[in-house]
Amino acid sequence: MNVLNDLVGYKNLKIYQNTDMFKFSLDSVLLPNFVTISARTKKILDIGCGNAPISLILTTKTKAHITAVEIQKEVCELAKKTVEYNKLENQITVINDDINNLYKKLESDVYDVIICNPPYFKVNSNSKLNEKEYKVIARHELSLNLENLFKISRKLLKNNGVIAIVHRPERLVEIIEIMKKNNIEPKKIQFVYPKKNIDANILLIEGRKKGKPGLKILPPIYVHEESGEYTQNIKKYFE
Repeated sequence: MNVLNDLVGYKNLKIYQNTDMFKFSLDSVLLPNFVTISARTKKILDIGCGNAPISLILTTKTKAHITAVEIQKEVCELAKKTVEYNKLENQITVINDDINNLYKKLESDVYDVIICNPPYFKVNSNSKLNEKEYKVIARHELSLNLENLFKISRKLLKNNGVIAIVHRPERLVEIIEIMKKNNIEPKKIQFVYPKKNIDANILLIEGRKKGKPGLKILPPIYVHEESGEYTQNIKKYFE
């Protein structure tokens, strides 16, 4: 069932969600608050936009035009309804397509920023794929993997343009290797921890096309206090 919810922490923005599908998670709040947006940012590409939470949050930070691409038709329809409801059609264009095909039709070197919350898990003989298709595509690298994501970004980003993704810390080395293979220099990393004294479970990483070497490790983000409530760092995203 489709429902209209408030976009947490953002007054006057609402988002359509389907109660049977994924609801947007903390990842989708952290990433648009991590990516580098400047006054010179004019064109942004949101790959695998889902129901468009990242694109929505970005509209509070920039006047840049955002192209939001989603492969799954039903999810894409939610994104379109969300954009229309918030009267953001002039800033966000939602496209139902497979980015693996779409990027071949697009001009090279056009985007200032690419942002993506990609599938986290590789597909292998141990992968459990006996779930609904939209969850499989969202969780597993069936339609988009890291190799393709950074190859696509290398073509579409302007020189010195940035790509920011949210992923799992255990794949950090692989992500950096693929970035550098595609002439994207890692520039900043931030680890997110469920609480203190527990291993990080979220990785935020940004790279710059043809960027100069120089990597910043940002202060860690802790999601919960020992009591279980959100930390002040997290609460600020929901105020």
